[in-house]
Amino acid sequence: MPRKPAPRARRTAHALPPLLAGLALAGCSFIPAHERPAAPVAPGYALADADADAADGLRAAAEIDWKDYFTDPRLQRLIGMALGNNRDLRVAMLNVEQARAQFQIRRADEFPTVAGVASGTRQPNAATGQYGNLFQVGLGVTAWEIDFFGRIAALKEQALAQYLASAEGRKAAQISLVSAVASGWLALLADEELLDISRRTLATREESVKLTRLRLEHGVSSELDNRQATSLAEAARATYAQQQRQRMLDENALVLLLGQPLPDDIRASLPSSRLIDAAPMQPLRAGLPSELLERRPDIRQAEQLLIGANANIGAARAAFFPRISLTATVGTVSDELSGLFKGGSWAFSLAPQLAVPLFDAGRNQAGLEAARVGREIAVAQYEKAIQTAFREVSDALAGRATLQEQLQAQRAQAEADAKRLELSELRYRNGVASYLDVLDAQRSLFATQQALVLTQLQQLQNQVMLYRVLGGGWNEASGTAARAAPPAAGG
Repeated sequence: MPRKPAPRARRTAHALPPLLAGLALAGCSFIPAHERPAAPVAPGYALADADADAADGLRAAAEIDWKDYFTDPRLQRLIGMALGNNRDLRVAMLNVEQARAQFQIRRADEFPTVAGVASGTRQPNAATGQYGNLFQVGLGVTAWEIDFFGRIAALKEQALAQYLASAEGRKAAQISLVSAVASGWLALLADEELLDISRRTLATREESVKLTRLRLEHGVSSELDNRQATSLAEAARATYAQQQRQRMLDENALVLLLGQPLPDDIRASLPSSRLIDAAPMQPLRAGLPSELLERRPDIRQAEQLLIGANANIGAARAAFFPRISLTATVGTVSDELSGLFKGGSWAFSLAPQLAVPLFDAGRNQAGLEAARVGREIAVAQYEKAIQTAFREVSDALAGRATLQEQLQAQRAQAEADAKRLELSELRYRNGVASYLDVLDAQRSLFATQQALVLTQLQQLQNQVMLYRVLGGGWNEASGTAARAAPPAAGG
């Protein structure tokens, strides 16, 4: 006949299922599985690489260091200054450090906080009414939450995603900064060229005013010719003043990006520089839109924020379950200070606590709904980041496909207008044409020369934009150099 289990054994057997269930739940997670949303864009660009064979030999922008793409030593120097001194980039780097500290705080929540405890009390004895002392010294753990249902782990995952997102934001800030400095530098070159054209045009028109005045005084031409020449000269003077102002504004914008004044030697080299002499930038392979998901830091940043929003849902779900916390102390207790640390004075206390949410007026449910809506917002922001990147690349490819043809046409137009002015002046001197033809030819040539410079600038800046939107401008070496660079004076 089999023996009946002892009462103590039966109690142990009955306690095993809840204990095993608790252990099984320990470390469980309510975070939804992350699935990357489908890219809401076309599988290819409308103006993809025309020559696929030639494109295969080209490098992707993300694989090219900015020093290899921008080969002008002056521009390289300016970009290096900006990486070391730009305040927006500095804020982006500090945001990374702050997010890292927040992640470390969340990670520390998974472990108990052990503190040294020392106390002394004097109170009356309940039985005798006499006052007595009680001294205690030891170690204590106060309200350490045992994360059975993954609430703290979910919050840690959210903090980690926020940290990784801030790191991607720092990379995106550098890419934008490199592009902005390059575009600002090219704008300064264009300003100097436009100023030179305006100076030469103004000088020519002032000579025309003198000539028509002299001819008017000798009765060879009418006052109308003189007034028309004066009008064109004043128009050129106004344009020159406007371009001087634009030149100063562009330099101020570049100085803000650099975080310090423009070096004197670089400023002195600007008047002799021309856009046509700008260092060439190597051609880039456009690739596929799907490649942007890995090459654009802003898209990776949006995905990390989406992962963080997922983790918030896990934390909100875990809030519906009990919280188990533990308070414990261990140390020596005595009614006299001299009795501490003696044999027989050692003691410990253990006080677990279980808090089960029964009524919270809908707070936990609202928190879960807010987390779910936050995830939907993060999904929309992620998809918007992809669509924005696709649009930016498409715009840059459209510029690459058309600006060269436009530039060639405007160069031919400038040559034709220059020849037209030469012929108009010859016909005027021979009395075949009126001075109005000469003035009209001057006006047309001036406008064409300005448009040609602006188109050259647009083409070069489009190359800079294509490099940026394809993810060029960041690498680990330059990122390390930017973090190590000392701040400029006055920062």
